[in-house]
Amino acid sequence: MENFTAFEKTGTVPERNTGSIISHAFEMYKGLIGYAILTMILYVVASSLIQAFSGIDQQAVLDHVKSSEGTVDYTEIWKIEGMKEYYGLSALLSFLLGPLLVGLVYMAHKVNNNLKLNFSDLFIGYRQNFLNILIYSFISSIIIGISFMLCFLPALFIGPMLLIGYPVLLFENANAIEALKKTFSVAKENYGTFLGAGLLGMLISMSGLLLCFIGVFITAPFIYAVMYSAYVAYVGRPRQIIHNS
Repeated sequence: MENFTAFEKTGTVPERNTGSIISHAFEMYKGLIGYAILTMILYVVASSLIQAFSGIDQQAVLDHVKSSEGTVDYTEIWKIEGMKEYYGLSALLSFLLGPLLVGLVYMAHKVNNNLKLNFSDLFIGYRQNFLNILIYSFISSIIIGISFMLCFLPALFIGPMLLIGYPVLLFENANAIEALKKTFSVAKENYGTFLGAGLLGMLISMSGLLLCFIGVFITAPFIYAVMYSAYVAYVGRPRQIIHNS
């Protein structure tokens, strides 16, 4: 288990504005990009297995989208063979991979402290505060999911409220409800910066779509570096005092 003590305002800490947070996140991300790509590969492999296992009729989905003329009928897509199984298993995958994404936050912390990265760092979320990470991942997925169902815009505005939840779970060993309360509290008081950093971070993460499929592997995990940088800016840089392998 990793242990952290009181927070410091020393070392590499971004200023409390969108530009500084994004710039800091870039510096952190450069140091862990290889592991970020590996995380994406693991995710895509798992997704491919789910797709094969669900037996989803991909051609039926494509045909429906092509014939929709810009207005997709999701009730009809839901009826396509294997779609319910696919979405159910995909939700389960996202739920179970939450702790893996926490590993990227931890790696950003190690980059910030000039510590050597190890492959096992990716799995810290499965060793530390695992249950609360799962619960938080589940609750936050429901919040974002409902926001998207209401309309796309609510999700954009609610997403930044969850920006530092994973760092709170990792560095403060908080339970899921405490993490939700803290990320909402900090974001509410600094909403403009959190909105800017969250939206810009997501746009950068999604920018890989413009660089062909391979680009997604490079950019998609960037938002987790943004989570760390926002946390450090507004809470402080946690100082690691014990490392038990």
